[in-house]
Amino acid sequence: MVANSNVFVEERPQEPKIPQRTQSKVKTLVRIFTMIIGATLVAVALEIFLVPNNIIDGGITGISIMFSHLFGIPIGVFLLLLNLPFLFLGYKQIGKTFALSTLFSVIVMSVGTTLLHPVKPLTIDPLLGAVFGGVILGVGVGLAIRAGGSTDGTEIVAILFSKKSPFSVGEVVMFINVFILGSAGFVFGWDHAMYSLIAYYIAFKLIDITNEGVDQSKSVWIISDKYRDIGDALTHRLGRGVTYLDGEGSYSGENKKVIFVVITRLEEAKLKAIVEDWDSQAFIAIGNIHDVKGGRFKKKAIH
Repeated sequence: MVANSNVFVEERPQEPKIPQRTQSKVKTLVRIFTMIIGATLVAVALEIFLVPNNIIDGGITGISIMFSHLFGIPIGVFLLLLNLPFLFLGYKQIGKTFALSTLFSVIVMSVGTTLLHPVKPLTIDPLLGAVFGGVILGVGVGLAIRAGGSTDGTEIVAILFSKKSPFSVGEVVMFINVFILGSAGFVFGWDHAMYSLIAYYIAFKLIDITNEGVDQSKSVWIISDKYRDIGDALTHRLGRGVTYLDGEGSYSGENKKVIFVVITRLEEAKLKAIVEDWDSQAFIAIGNIHDVKGGRFKKKAIH
């Protein structure tokens, strides 16, 4: 309140200014470059390893491979045409950035497959084609996803369908891909359908590794009466900061301290050994984390 000539005027608090988050040009260029590399790797996997050996991938890519084989039209044409309707849905329902990033990746991938089509395949062994094609495909798709897009419209269909059904996005994607990979048996033969399953599984694993990294993070909860000793040991011997949480046993009603710490997959064995040194009866729960940001996750010097 401000007094002025015996008249009191109420001051309205100023609304806090929300900082506008704008990506720098460098970050934008990195994203674009990452999408180009990812989409190019997908094109290499398709034209140099998978398509020459009649091996398909899941989603729109798999359908495009079968249509290309049946109609004799370059795969790049189907990759672009079949993805466009789903990208339009994604633009309306999911977001402009994701849809445009995916469209850019699909265009690069389509152009890449067209340019690589005359190139001689590196192998005509279907097993080698499935293994190496799956690896390169998984890395390429993973890079495109890390850059904020995708190379296939199947995920968009799954996201939209899951909103109106009891099924999760992963379950919808799995159902679609099982149907598509099964169809490969009628087009290329059942042996090639089985090779396609191998390639799909390898690509699926490589997508996770590319997104999460080999050094995947893990969250750990530890319950022990020696929580302070264990926490200090984790800080000094593992280099990780810990957080002490208050807990209560539902059966005993006793108050307990819970140690929470985030580590990498490679540190899991050492953490268990440290806890074992102080309390062999300690309760330990470990879970996977897909992303860690902020806080003090950076590793400290250890002794």
